[in-house]
Amino acid sequence: MSAPDVFVIGGGPAGLAAAIAARRRGFDVLVTDGAVPPVDKACGEGVMPDGLAAASALGLDLESAGHPFRGIRFVSGAGDSTGQTVAAEFPHGHGLGVRRTALHRLMLERAGSLGVRFRWGSTVASLDGIRARWIVGADGSRSLVRRWAGLERSAHESRRYGFRRHYRVEPWSEFMELHWGRACQLYVTPVGAGEVCVVAISRDSRLRLDQALPQFPDLAARLAGAASAGSERGGVTVSRRLRSVWRGNVALVGDASGSVDAVTGEGLCLLFQQAVALADALAEGCLEPYAAAHRRIGRRPEMMAGLMLALDGRSRLGSRLRDRALRTLAARPPLFRGMVAMHVGELSTFQILTNSLALGWQMLNL
Repeated sequence: MSAPDVFVIGGGPAGLAAAIAARRRGFDVLVTDGAVPPVDKACGEGVMPDGLAAASALGLDLESAGHPFRGIRFVSGAGDSTGQTVAAEFPHGHGLGVRRTALHRLMLERAGSLGVRFRWGSTVASLDGIRARWIVGADGSRSLVRRWAGLERSAHESRRYGFRRHYRVEPWSEFMELHWGRACQLYVTPVGAGEVCVVAISRDSRLRLDQALPQFPDLAARLAGAASAGSERGGVTVSRRLRSVWRGNVALVGDASGSVDAVTGEGLCLLFQQAVALADALAEGCLEPYAAAHRRIGRRPEMMAGLMLALDGRSRLGSRLRDRALRTLAARPPLFRGMVAMHVGELSTFQILTNSLALGWQMLNL
């Protein structure tokens, strides 16, 4: 193959998004990956309204590939004294549950229609000898490109573990549900008219879905007797902020460039937005603007991840905090509507601060 303008290492959603964005800017793009499509990954498979808007900016129409949901619901699990459920619709639009393999096929078709070139089943051993103006590392949270480029230093890092399974059952809710337990969270995304995706996420690498479900008897009852659609898949979800996402002619995108905990559901939105920002920087011939845009794009998801992880119940204080937060949100529905609006980027910085202070004050006085 002739030398491309942009050489993308990693053919998952991050790599394909970067390739699509760069090709739309007129670059000749080559994507290489050791796997063969479709590429699957253990994830919650939910795309928030801001993620759908970000996908649209790449010319991606995900509607035909997924199942809509209209908001987010928090449910307290067994062992919580709240027994509370609180839900809120998105301020505008809807979210979409999309099977990861369906998303990959759709993105692959879009990239191919634009003229992106591919080299599947081919691994890259180092950055030496790559003939390209730009190199993009999109090879996931354990990125080799990040290590080869000397970009491993992080300002923050923590890990949790997720295990995903699909169940053949009709969705019982129009919401993406997040069930809070003492040792883990389960989140449920409708991905089809007769299928839901269930993910258990915790700090225990040994906690599988079968062990987690008994902590959530209502959810376990809904899934009782439902056939599994495929095997359970596991993975590590990392909260990581790197000190730098570029060096020389190498840029990182997606999980290779840092990530937020999967419980936020913001992973796809982030990589779509990063891909557009990276293509803009490539068009300018300088990666510094991408670094600035990357920091800006990540601020709100990082803040939401911090808030959500503060409620994960890994300590006695965390359990009490979650208990009080859920009771407050159930008693003050406008606060939860504000939280959901924050989550999908519908509030200004001032409104975010105001809503956060209001939640804290109400928690103290409930």
